[in-house]
Amino acid sequence: MAIILGIETSCDETAAAVVNNRYILSNVVASQVLAHQPYGGVVPEVASRCHLETINLVIEEALNKAGLTWAELDGIGVTCAPGLVGSLLIGVMAAKTLALVHHKPLIGVHHLEGHIYASYLANPGLEPPFLCLLVSGGHTSLIHVQACGKYEILGQTRDDAAGEAFDKVARLLQLGYPGGPAMDRAAKEGNPHAFVLPEGNVSTPEGKIHPYDTSFSGLKTAMARLITKLQADKGSLPTADLAASFQATVARALTKRVIKAALDRGLGHIVIGGGVAANSELRRQLMAATTAHGLDVTFPPLALCTDNAAMIAAAGAEHYQNNQVSGVNLATHSRLALTQVNSLYSASRSG
Repeated sequence: MAIILGIETSCDETAAAVVNNRYILSNVVASQVLAHQPYGGVVPEVASRCHLETINLVIEEALNKAGLTWAELDGIGVTCAPGLVGSLLIGVMAAKTLALVHHKPLIGVHHLEGHIYASYLANPGLEPPFLCLLVSGGHTSLIHVQACGKYEILGQTRDDAAGEAFDKVARLLQLGYPGGPAMDRAAKEGNPHAFVLPEGNVSTPEGKIHPYDTSFSGLKTAMARLITKLQADKGSLPTADLAASFQATVARALTKRVIKAALDRGLGHIVIGGGVAANSELRRQLMAATTAHGLDVTFPPLALCTDNAAMIAAAGAEHYQNNQVSGVNLATHSRLALTQVNSLYSASRSG
């Protein structure tokens, strides 16, 4: 058993949570959406200042909601990579200070590993090996999860991540920020077959189609050209149809690659992580495809799809139980491959 306080400040959510292994005792998130909304995207300096203003209150609330004292915690897990360095520093410095003051082990957590562990919270009996589709604003990856800290990247985006493409197209359609949820809402009123769009195939040097990699920049460009043409021809846009067609195309491209990878590798369980895992069309297509092929799929609840600290605490708890902790020299990294996650652990806990 490991009771871990998790802290997450990798981008624009200030979050703290307490998790007992794979069970959530508290999960507090302070959103910065309103702070960034006027700019149509995350402003790093604004994000850092918001984290600084709210982090103490969020941590205090997480501990109070869990009904625990500092003495009852086994360790403190904190996101240290990848992310906005200024934002990461706020969380890491808070975690280091608390670890020193309360004599607790410090556990650095890779943000993407946290998104994988969101599915462990949704399905506590989940065990590797399985396939994970991680889709967020900054990442789109197909990951063979072999064990805690042991990951093989099977495929990834060659350019825009799926969430980034959603945000950019939402801006073109003037749907507001954040773009992903706005596109999903608009698409519910549209026809997903109204427009035929490219699925973002990636060619190999041999002239074949890469089975698992994706590319969304071409799809984004195709949408921009279509929008310009429709505005010139008609003077108005069928916004719902455009949103539905774009969303269905992204979901179809991802679903095809997920199913192929699962069948190729003989992996009977698929888990989905990241903000785009909340997309209703992606969920619908993946549910239909996994059922058709006799595969199991786990989606985190919507609250665990976006950035949160419960997933960070869950990943930290497993590393703690594997006798992996970080030293006080734990650094922040704007980029760090998921396959390098074990480099975050430089010490073994005593006892």
